[in-house]
Amino acid sequence: QVQLVESGGGLVQAGGSLRLSCAASGRTSSTLNMGWFRQAPGKERDFVAAINWNGHSTYYADSVKGRFTISRDNAKNTVYLQMNSLKPEDTAVYYCASKRKNPEFYSDYSDYTLYDYWGQGTQVTVSS
Repeated sequence: QVQLVESGGGLVQAGGSLRLSCAASGRTSSTLNMGWFRQAPGKERDFVAAINWNGHSTYYADSVKGRFTISRDNAKNTVYLQMNSLKPEDTAVYYCASKRKNPEFYSDYSDYTLYDYWGQGTQVTVSS
């Protein structure tokens, strides 16, 4: 069993920054592949970023590439999403999710249906 708790969301003006955190607990939390997804009202859950278990591989949606950075600190069992140059269209509930360490991650990291555990989400609102 893995528990995920997100924090760091809030209200920010366009062009501003936020850093989201996802604290993981459980027996194998430091060896999990992790992803960030977001969901705006009335829309599908979209992939944002993913990172493999040791932090050596990272992936981003085109819409956030160059603005967002995913990272992890396995000593703290925490994954981060640094969000810079925020835009109103980034407004959504942001979720972190975990996925078992397996080779398939490197091809299906953006498929939210293949993640095993999810946090409760944190709201990010970007005003124009």
